[in-house]
This record gives sequence, structure tokens and C-alpha cells, in this order.
Amino acid sequence: MYELIVEASFSAAHNLRGYEGACENLHGHNWRVEAAVASDKLDGFGMALDFRKLKAALKGILDGLDHKYINEVPPFDKENPTAENISRFIYVELSKTAKGLGVKVARVRVWESDNASAVYRE
Repeated sequence: MYELIVEASFSAAHNLRGYEGACENLHGHNWRVEAAVASDKLDGFGMALDFRKLKAALKGILDGLDHKYINEVPPFDKENPTAENISRFIYVELSKTAKGLGVKVARVRVWESDNASAVYRE
């Protein structure tokens, strides 16, 4: 099994509804996203997938979050925009594209700071 990993980032603000603590207040992060896809085969060039295609797919998702107040972006207008929920959201959205590219999303890690991240995988 081959696993390809790309990283990207976006900047956005959020707050956690109903949370008793500093994160209940509006604040921002420079979020870092690591997306991994898996494939059991290679193409004629010896690639599971061209990194450019994977980067473009991830960028398309993150563009919808970049420089936004995430609490106003569906589904986060209803659910808290935690690192856990954001990683699942990106996983689900990336899976829609990955299927057409012949790979499966293995995991998505979202870093909200240099030393705190959440991972979603099925």
C-alpha cells in the first residue's frame, strides 16, 4: 500500500459555542492541514497519484475556509468548529474527489497550533 501526504494551510477565526473557557471567545488560528491518501497500485509513471492533483483538491476545500469566520460556514453554522470536526469535514470533502482520482483518503490531520492537532480516519 502506498500513502501520499500533502500539507496546506489556511487562516480563519472561530469560537466554540457553549464552551466554558477562552475558546468560547472569537479567536483565530493559522491552521495546518495534512492529508494522506492511499493506493495499492501505481500508474505507468510509477505514481499512485500526481501530487499536483492532490494539492489542488485539498486547496479547493481549504479555499472555502480561508479568511472566514468558520462558524458561518456550513456545517459549522450548526456544529462546533473544533479541530476534530474540521478534520472530519475535510476528510469527507476530499473523499468525494479522491474517489475519482483512484485513491482513498487515509487520514486528515488538522493542526490548530504548533503542538496541538486532531486526526480523522475511518
